Amino acid sequence: MRVALVTGTASGIGRAIAARFLADGWHVVGYDRAPGAIGSRTETLDVGDEVQVGAAIARLGTSEGRLDALVCNAGISANKPLESLSLGEWNGVLATNLTSTFLLARATAALLRAAKGSIVTIASTRAHQSEPDTEAYAASKGGLLALTHALAASLGPAIRANCISPGWIHTRDTPLSAADHAQHPAGRVGTPEDIAAMAAFLCGPESGFITGAEFIVDGGMTRRMIYVP
Repeated sequence: MRVALVTGTASGIGRAIAARFLADGWHVVGYDRAPGAIGSRTETLDVGDEVQVGAAIARLGTSEGRLDALVCNAGISANKPLESLSLGEWNGVLATNLTSTFLLARATAALLRAAKGSIVTIASTRAHQSEPDTEAYAASKGGLLALTHALAASLGPAIRANCISPGWIHTRDTPLSAADHAQHPAGRVGTPEDIAAMAAFLCGPESGFITGAEFIVDGGMTRRMIYVP
């Protein structure tokens, strides 16, 4: 049975990715520092902590014995005016969103290499464009995009690495308006299942010639030219 490690599976996109992989017959190891993670086996874990990651991957090597896919989805934000953003908040966002992928990729490389597996990172369209007061989040996602193609170059051909950059993905219970949907060229706001479908493809056999790539899944929004009168 194929084994996938997915981070941030307690909610949102990570939960949808874990659910999709489970439905596709994968054995899923789910990590989250919040309660409620889903998977065939779950752990409460701070993926930005080197010691915790090392111990968790050692346990994975013992219990699962193989790894076919690493999906680095865990992410947080600290959106506030630049003058109010502390160094601790900046470091916390980068640790969870960016450093965690370095730690996990380094720790799982041998297992992934043995299985000729793949890495999928979840960045954001904020790697390319920004709203005010998002310095830490934007920096982490831009770094994640660059880290992904560096991993593809370093770990290939045995391991493939690709990046998904979601746009507006509706992960909350708040209602959406017709205007919210209509502004997207695709005609709707995205769902976590849209990202899960792309992750499943990138970890499957039909994507074997794809590595070092970014897939923007945003309903066409970043290609739409908007003028504000």
